[in-house]
Amino acid sequence: MQEYRGMKAPRYKVTLTLEERGQLEELTRSGKTAAAKFIHARALLLCDAGAHGYPWKVADVATALGITTRTIEHLKERFLEEGIEAALVRKPAVKPPKLTFDGAFDARLTALACSPAPAGHVRWTVRLLAEKVVELQIAPRVSTMSIHRSLKKTRSSLT
Repeated sequence: MQEYRGMKAPRYKVTLTLEERGQLEELTRSGKTAAAKFIHARALLLCDAGAHGYPWKVADVATALGITTRTIEHLKERFLEEGIEAALVRKPAVKPPKLTFDGAFDARLTALACSPAPAGHVRWTVRLLAEKVVELQIAPRVSTMSIHRSLKKTRSSLT
């Protein structure tokens, strides 16, 4: 990265068109904009390095708007890569779907827990049961706490 005035050059340089600038100014003036969208619009306006804007330093924008410099960098990156609409809307969190275990799972787990322990072990442990459940493809993944809760419902002596 090149340096200017003793500082690193900005990683993402926002240059707004007149149309984009007008759209963002309308959002900040309307009074009916959600707070996060308002802050993002204002940040983009303050970071505008185009012909119609005077760019602020990222640290100054962060201080003025009460957000972190990292948030501004992410915002500028989203603006440049995905456009103005994506930059104004918060990115949805990507979470794996939550697994729910039904009565069939509990029945198979109980049957497994009541079977003889594997060779080399005196008895089943919660960790051994969790590994065996995945190995037998009863569930794609399972935590030891899920095994514990399921066995606790059956009042098993393993819990």
